[in-house]
Amino acid sequence: MFRGVNALSLDAKGRMAVPARYRERLTDQCNGNLVATIDPEDRCLWLYPLPVWEEIERVIDRLPSLDKGSRRIQRLLIGHATECDLDGQGRLLLPAPLREFAQIDKQVVLIGQGKKFEIWAEAAWNEQRAAWLEEDIGDYKELSDDMKKLSL
Repeated sequence: MFRGVNALSLDAKGRMAVPARYRERLTDQCNGNLVATIDPEDRCLWLYPLPVWEEIERVIDRLPSLDKGSRRIQRLLIGHATECDLDGQGRLLLPAPLREFAQIDKQVVLIGQGKKFEIWAEAAWNEQRAAWLEEDIGDYKELSDDMKKLSL
């Protein structure tokens, strides 16, 4: 499980150094082979260990291609999926088209999300996080039944 928020900088080639605490797990879990794709709702990237991504890709691929919503997800997630490998120094090259989508320039935030990471432009992350924290969730009507049962 990946967790935590990490502020990172990209080098001139668009590479980010993956924090050391994740490198060993990524090497053990997927030999440093990762897949990056876009988040279809927010201007950020999702980064998966290859075996986790392959499971998701199989599910997406089985969706009915004549269903408009399914086709949208197939086009966006699979269409943008790009294999990325950790290099010997633990760096990951973020492809230019994905950086452009997420409006990533130099400063990024890597956020552990369990089985995947999210990669945000730092300014976009700070803005979105502030918006989420300001939201009034009122009487929790929009939460799923599972979330309503969660005790934190």
